[in-house]
Amino acid sequence: MSTSPAGPQPPADGLLSAARRNLRELVLGLSHASHPSTPLLAHAPRLWQRLLPYVVVLALVGTFIPVTITNLITQYGVPGALAGALGVAQAAPLVMLAHRPLQAWWIIFPADVLGALVLLARPADPHDVWPWTPPAIVAYLFLLLALGLRETRRTVIGVWAVTGAAGAVLHLIAPDRSGGSTLLLTILGGVVLVIGGAVRERGVAQRRLAEQETISEAERAQRTLLEERTRIARELHDVVAHHMSVITVQADSAPYRISGLPKAAEEEFTAIATAARESLGEMRRLLSVLRSEGTEGDRAPQPGLDRLQQLVEATVRAGLPAELALSSELSSGRCEVPPAVDLSAYRIVQEALANVVRHAPGAHTRVLVAPDNGHLLVLVVNGPAATRGSPLETSGTGHGLIGMRERVRLTGGTLDTGPLPDGGFRVAARMPLPPATAPTTSPSAAPPAPLPPEDL
Repeated sequence: MSTSPAGPQPPADGLLSAARRNLRELVLGLSHASHPSTPLLAHAPRLWQRLLPYVVVLALVGTFIPVTITNLITQYGVPGALAGALGVAQAAPLVMLAHRPLQAWWIIFPADVLGALVLLARPADPHDVWPWTPPAIVAYLFLLLALGLRETRRTVIGVWAVTGAAGAVLHLIAPDRSGGSTLLLTILGGVVLVIGGAVRERGVAQRRLAEQETISEAERAQRTLLEERTRIARELHDVVAHHMSVITVQADSAPYRISGLPKAAEEEFTAIATAARESLGEMRRLLSVLRSEGTEGDRAPQPGLDRLQQLVEATVRAGLPAELALSSELSSGRCEVPPAVDLSAYRIVQEALANVVRHAPGAHTRVLVAPDNGHLLVLVVNGPAATRGSPLETSGTGHGLIGMRERVRLTGGTLDTGPLPDGGFRVAARMPLPPATAPTTSPSAAPPAPLPPEDL
């Protein structure tokens, strides 16, 4: 019984086309540098770091030109003029390693091959190293290191393959003169290229990671801003929905509560109730879009200035010495605060106190809320942490401050935050009040003491 092959075999012309494609890519990699001609370490933060590659290549050129010429004259008996030309051709392009290592290879590699052919015409000596001389091997390793640090993997593999192939051809031309320099350069060159490539790829990975972290932080800040806007929209909906419901009930019940209303007035109340119900329906549909899928909004009434005392007392029970100064106009209800400003003031105080707990545990904190020249002033100031120990959170993303700013911005106010000289922190928000109800008196409470330099 005959057995069928394990799978379809690729056609011969398919293999040939793949080989031609790989060969074209190899030639392209050897003929075109994969990086701009910017110097190595061009973006380093310090001047000496940026100048270091130039110092190194100048030292290499100043070392290898005389060493190569002297070696060719004394050990191989090459005439002085020819030795000088070969030495310059094999070592002078090392000055290009800082910014154009591939172009330097285009010059040095042919010069090394030419030097091997020149030495082939000289009388053989048992102690000669051929086809690559010792200075040429060491200089070539520096060249390969620069290539590994700057060029792509495809290019360095091509350089290594061409170098090994050239050494093999020269060995076949004169096997009796060939020592171990061909194999030595091939092995050492491969090691150097691997080291340089690993360093290069590690640097590329670190740069990409830093870029990704920057992008991720920007995305987190944007997401926080959008989430805070959504939360504000939900909360404002709940506040406004309450008042719209009251309007609907009052408009519907007016004809029953007030006797003797003319027909036109009853129709007007009916129209008001109908418009209020339509507005409520639109807001509920908007809320269903804003809420996250599978979650429900808070059913409790939205908090406001009337619950600040409970908030501060809960903070004190948590171990934070906090004081609340609420103006008499607000506590007695003589100053009417719009629902949006009322809710925003509560959330700002809530977030500021949470930041004190996180970043300055035990710090003495004062909260001041009072009308001030047509605005509602919300001031939260804390001192430094009670102990010098580590806070609950040593770093923050700033997302809490983003939420505060967004709330204040949507009410048309301003927010000022920042550290204090004694190590505390200050959060000050000013939100406009309606002209008809806003008192013109300034807050009489004394300015508080110091909040943490970091927020969430």
